[in-house]
Amino acid sequence: MNRRISTLAVALVPIMIFGALLWLVTVPYVALGPGPTFNTLGEVEGMEVVDIEGTEVHPTSGHLNMTTVSQRDQLSLLQALVFWASGRDQLVPRDLVYPPNRTREEVEEANTRDFRESEDSAEYAALHYLDYPMAISVESIDEEGPSKGKLQAGDAIDAVNNTPVADLEEFQALMADTKPGETIVVDYRRKNAPAGTTEITLGEHPDGDKGFLGVNVLDAPWAPFTIEFNLANIGGPSAGLMFSLAVVDKLTTGDINGSKFVAGTGTISGDGEVGAIGGITHKIVAAEDAGATVFLVPADNCDEAKTADADGIDLLKVDTLKRAIDSLRELSAGGEPPRC
Repeated sequence: MNRRISTLAVALVPIMIFGALLWLVTVPYVALGPGPTFNTLGEVEGMEVVDIEGTEVHPTSGHLNMTTVSQRDQLSLLQALVFWASGRDQLVPRDLVYPPNRTREEVEEANTRDFRESEDSAEYAALHYLDYPMAISVESIDEEGPSKGKLQAGDAIDAVNNTPVADLEEFQALMADTKPGETIVVDYRRKNAPAGTTEITLGEHPDGDKGFLGVNVLDAPWAPFTIEFNLANIGGPSAGLMFSLAVVDKLTTGDINGSKFVAGTGTISGDGEVGAIGGITHKIVAAEDAGATVFLVPADNCDEAKTADADGIDLLKVDTLKRAIDSLRELSAGGEPPRC
């Protein structure tokens, strides 16, 4: 009996060692799969995902869902095998997601920055589609600069020293003639507030002897109301298209989605160009799991999108915000919009 027990114990040792390795050894792979989706027409944690204040907002219904890709890092060998066997998740080398020359924190900070920039682009694209006029728009304020407390992000600059400025080129030409220590008068418009005038004493410019205003500005469509996006902790720029659609839907009558459950993805530029994204097949599966029947696919992602394991969803091919809206309206009217 003792010999049998000893033999069994010896036989179990490699099994136990292998089991421990399965749990304790991590692999240099990241599992990518379908992530959560969020209705840009809905609420999250009691707040509107797209919150517009200061103008009439029309009622909306249904879904315009943005989609995400889940990422699971620091996988044990066992977890990697389970994800691989599931068929829903994709194992990719970790260096493709977290490059070795950048820390995980740096990658996540970059993704968050891209996400915030996509919110600005989504606003500009929607306002551009709705034909709001261009203005010299203040994108951000230098926290230590002379404009702090004088101007705000979102202001539109109309004149400098009583000289109207119609675009960024005219504004930069005027600022090029200023000197450090000079006080200038800036006429501006502010969202949800009266227009104003402020005096700003210029600082030392880091790139020359001209005056330093301490603002980042750009030519962009401007509206007198505010648009806030209240979806946090979603990295990357791929929500841009769906954010723009939600803004347009709320500022116009009728439902863009045509009573269908629409999901999608795509970067957006300020003038409404839709760009390709990563993880399209995972996003399509996530959308179908959530109940979507229509998915908006960036044109450059169409070939890959057709390989997604999702037969019950209509893949519409879009390259601009206008095309996305036109395609959804065409689909609702019984037409045949461009498909992947």
